[in-house]
Amino acid sequence: MAEDEKKDGADKNDHRRLHSFPLIRHSDMAEEMRTEAMELCVTACEKFASSNEAASKMIKENMDKKFGSSWHVVVGEGFGFEITYETRNLLYMFFGGSVAIAVWKCS
Repeated sequence: MAEDEKKDGADKNDHRRLHSFPLIRHSDMAEEMRTEAMELCVTACEKFASSNEAASKMIKENMDKKFGSSWHVVVGEGFGFEITYETRNLLYMFFGGSVAIAVWKCS
């Protein structure tokens, strides 16, 4: 029985390790912009692991500074979205397994 509990704990740690990298589901951004946005999202989610609102605020403010205004960000779990956005300005990714991040620009 102790071995089963030990095995379950190891499985949970393996699962977390497998999903601790960013996974881009969809993006039409240029390679350089996508890389910067992805790194910014990872940094924000790690810094504000307990506050999705603070993470989204950090991402939005930095995207506005780097790439001009009118960026929008949603960070969370279990949401759907339908948006209108400027072409080549959308990033939809996952980080940490279940945290989804949608970043887009519209005028």
